[in-house]
Amino acid sequence: MAEPETYRTENYRAPVPSSLQGARVLTTAAAAAIWKQAAAVFVDVFPRAPRPSNLPEGTLWHNKPHLSIPGSVWLPDTGYGALHSSMEAYFRTNLERITGGDHGKALVFYCLKDCWMSWNAAKRAQSLGYTQINWYPEGADGWAASGLPLEEKQPVPRPGE
Repeated sequence: MAEPETYRTENYRAPVPSSLQGARVLTTAAAAAIWKQAAAVFVDVFPRAPRPSNLPEGTLWHNKPHLSIPGSVWLPDTGYGALHSSMEAYFRTNLERITGGDHGKALVFYCLKDCWMSWNAAKRAQSLGYTQINWYPEGADGWAASGLPLEEKQPVPRPGE
C-alpha cells in the first residue's frame, strides 16, 4: 500500500502503508525495546465507543474495558482523518502536557493492527512540530500476540467530562 499524501478519512480498519514519511516505523521487538527502556511516551489513539443513541433515558452506560500497552496515554478519537477543533485542541494540549512541551521527545503512536488511526495521529503530531515520531502499526493486538503485557486504561478526560 502506498503512503497517501493526506490523512485517511474512511475505512480506518484496513491495510496500512509500510511507511510514514519522517517517522520511524516500529516492529513489535523495536517497540518493546523502547518500552522496556522507557525511552518514549506511548500514545494509544484507539477510538472510544459512543453511548448508543437509542438507549432509554436513565439507562446506565458503561464503556467496555480498554487494554493498552502499560504506561500509555490513551487519547481516544484523535486518529480520525478530520478532527473537530475541540478534538484538535485536546490532542495538541495533551501532547504538550505529556512531552513537557519538548517537541523532540520521542512519541510512539499505536492503535490496533491494520488501523489507520495511529498513522493519522502520528502524521498529525508531525504537523504540530514533533520530531521524534514513532509509529507502531501492529498496535495493541500485535503487542498481545507477542506475549507482552497489556493493562486496562482510562482515557484522558476531555474538557467538560
